[in-house]
Amino acid sequence: MLVIGIAGGTGSGKTTVVKKIIENFPNEEVAVLSQDSYYKDNSHLPLEERQEINFDHPQALEFELIVEHIKLLKEGKSIEEPIYSYLTCTRSKETITVLPKKVVILEGILILTNEELRDLFDIKVFVHADADDRLNRVIKRDIIERGRSVNKVLERYDKSVKPMHLQFIEPSKRYADIILPEGGHNTVAIEILCSIIEKNLNKYNK
Repeated sequence: MLVIGIAGGTGSGKTTVVKKIIENFPNEEVAVLSQDSYYKDNSHLPLEERQEINFDHPQALEFELIVEHIKLLKEGKSIEEPIYSYLTCTRSKETITVLPKKVVILEGILILTNEELRDLFDIKVFVHADADDRLNRVIKRDIIERGRSVNKVLERYDKSVKPMHLQFIEPSKRYADIILPEGGHNTVAIEILCSIIEKNLNKYNK
């Protein structure tokens, strides 16, 4: 099994990169996990407090469960990936069954900040994008997918997204094996990454 970690700032284009990679391999060979599924359940807090949670800080994530799930997949066992709602800031009672595949991709903004998790990756990727481009994508995404107003998005960007990016996410770039600029638009870099994955897969299959 080949385990790939794809990190990068909010709105950097990580999800697009993952989609482009998946297009190059059969569905039965690739499993994708999202860091966003592993935010801690906050159902014990009032809704007002939940909506103020700093999702860009490592403490918001249950890294222990991510590590446990990656280890189980590497052992050839299936896992139950949590389902997290940004609207309610809680975990659903339902889960998604993920089967072990030849390639497991975990994507998320903070996945390279945790040493124990980093050690489980065979390939570590950091998707880089300019701050203005990331902010533009964050505004569009948070309004459409998370029901936030423009003012709320900008307030959150200044209060937590930007400072957390500078404190935690950007420094984690130094752990990456590959830095991929311009996200999913960088077709050359994605082709090179896919070639590396294929080469490693062939090595694992021998």
